[in-house]
This record gives sequence, structure tokens and C-alpha cells, in this order.
Amino acid sequence: MSVAAEGEDDDLARLESILDYEFRDRSLLQLALTHPSVAQEDESSSLHNQRLEFLGDAVLQLVVTHELFEKFCEAEEGPLTKARARLVNRRSLANQARNLGLGEYLRVSRGEEMSGGRDRQSALGDAFEAVMGAVYLDSGFDSVCRLVRRLFQNELGEIELIPSLDNPKGELQELLQAQSSNPPQYQLESASGPDHDRLFVCSVYHNAVELGRGTGKSKKEAEGQAALLALQGLRDASKESDA
Repeated sequence: MSVAAEGEDDDLARLESILDYEFRDRSLLQLALTHPSVAQEDESSSLHNQRLEFLGDAVLQLVVTHELFEKFCEAEEGPLTKARARLVNRRSLANQARNLGLGEYLRVSRGEEMSGGRDRQSALGDAFEAVMGAVYLDSGFDSVCRLVRRLFQNELGEIELIPSLDNPKGELQELLQAQSSNPPQYQLESASGPDHDRLFVCSVYHNAVELGRGTGKSKKEAEGQAALLALQGLRDASKESDA
């Protein structure tokens, strides 16, 4: 075995340790980490990760769909689809890849390397999907299901309320103004993170009482989440008073 091959095996072993998953067929992991630019640069090779990405996308969709289906037993198709889109989108998958350090292990062409391709959102998201597809082929659905559940544990745990309303701020205002002439007031509590990945925290108040606090990638999203939580709290309180 060459020194280069030994170094690559060491890299793959480190990534397996990060994933807490050991491949039976390590060539699947190697393929999942091969960017299409490698095939474009090397005419003797046509192998890259796009087919595994296609498979991994379907696997991720199924696992996350099943988790949401089980967690929100009364939610309809539309709200479940919205919740899934919040978890499985290009930005969130790229963040998952960054958490794993996948960019460090990607095999990219010289040109892609020079243009910053290792940290490109599309390349990272595709690689994450491809790795999930590789795990599925390597040992089946149960294994990849356990891995996805672990990797998305925090994100799944943060979804306590299904996004079932198209206009939660409008519905909250209607509900409150049926009882009072005062409209709800929204307040930005904090904004953190780099410019390309900001996280906003907003609260909604009524008559100086905080009704809900939400987070989001934009101020609008955070306000909408705060309104959803406020609506849930008001409805729960109404149920208790009626009991």
C-alpha cells in the first residue's frame, strides 16, 4: 500500500470515528466524498458522488418524515411537509456536513479547491446526502435511520410545535383583538452568528406580558415562531379553563 493510500485510509477512519459508524465497504464512503469535479478533471475516472447523493436524499426524506409522523400524530400532510422542509434543506444539510467536518475529507479537483469548493454549501449538502446513501447501501435502513436520528436529535427536539399556520402573526392578532384593542408587540431579543448564517430570537408581548419566544434564520421567521408558540400557549390555557 502506498503512503498516499495509507493516509487516505487514516482520513476515512477518522471520519468513521466522527460518524460513529464503521463501513463494511469503505469504498462507498470514499465514493460519497468524491466531488463531480474530480471526474471532470480526470478523464480516466467517471466515478463521483451524485448517484449516492440521489439515494441519500430519498433516505433522509423518509427517515425525517417518519420521525415527524410519529412525533406529531394529529398533524396533516401540509404542516408535516413544512416541518420536514425546515429540517431537510440545502442550508441545514450543509450545516450538518460542517458539524461533521466533511469539507476536510472531500476529494475535489484542483480548480474546485482553489475556488473554495470545500466549503461551498451545495458541495457540502450533496456530500452529506451521499454519505447517508453510502451508509444505507453498506448496512441497510436501520443503520442509517439510527445515524440520522442521532445527527438530527437537536433539530428534531427543537420542533415542539408543528408549523401549521400560514399566517400565525395574523391569527394571533385576530385572537387577541377579539379580547382587547391592543395589538401584539414583537421585540427582537438577540441576533447572533456570522452574516451568512444569522440566528434571530424574537418575543411577542401583549399588554406587557410575554406570550411566546421564537428563533429563526430571519427576524420574520423568529416572529412567526413566537406567534405560533403564543397561539399554542393561549389555546392550552383555554382548554385548562374549560376543563
